[in-house]
Amino acid sequence: MFGYANPKRFMELSGRLLPWLGATTAILFAAGLYLSFTAPPDYRQGDTVRIMFIHVPAAWVAMMGYGFMALASLIGLVNRHPLADVAAKQAAPLGALFTALALITGSLWGRPMWGTYWQWDGRLTSFLLLLFLYLGYIALWNAIENEVRAAKAAAILALVGVVNLPIIEFSVQWWTTLHQGESIFRRGGPTISAVFLWPLFIMAAAYTLLFFTLLLVRMRTEILERRMRALALAANA
Repeated sequence: MFGYANPKRFMELSGRLLPWLGATTAILFAAGLYLSFTAPPDYRQGDTVRIMFIHVPAAWVAMMGYGFMALASLIGLVNRHPLADVAAKQAAPLGALFTALALITGSLWGRPMWGTYWQWDGRLTSFLLLLFLYLGYIALWNAIENEVRAAKAAAILALVGVVNLPIIEFSVQWWTTLHQGESIFRRGGPTISAVFLWPLFIMAAAYTLLFFTLLLVRMRTEILERRMRALALAANA
């Protein structure tokens, strides 16, 4: 796997993968959105239940994206693979976007269900902290001019912030909260009807592939920009 850390090999492989990833992502989104909008209203939530098909996958990808960013940061610190820092740096804006989407859609769902857009409980507060961690990571990269130093500082922040992921996951068990507990991966099976569960799974898969498709595009762009900067410096030397 680490053999593809070579930028030349990565560009070749990602160039072949991107059309397939893009097409599969589009198909999954089409199927997921169709099933989401043709699903019947929930007996308690009504049509508000459809927000779940946007909110839950966004929350999943927000946490997955941070885990990916932290892992890439660790590889960059320990093994110094040339693409690890690029992957972590380019994953951060995507993760921040999905985190913001999860927070916004959660608030829109919370107003009719809970009677409030926001509640300072464990799940919501720790998820807001996740957004701040993403933004802090991005800010560190932009604040330090030297790329090597910026990568190290941002990687340390990413690794420290990993502690927030289990807090998000288990906050509904540790503290009293408005947010419901686990309703899919739980003992005794899901509490969600299959008519809602299938579009939810398909949308989660679509969001995940969208994340990695955009990540590959961003990484390729970063590599090309670095090559252009290197060529410009060589020309001016």
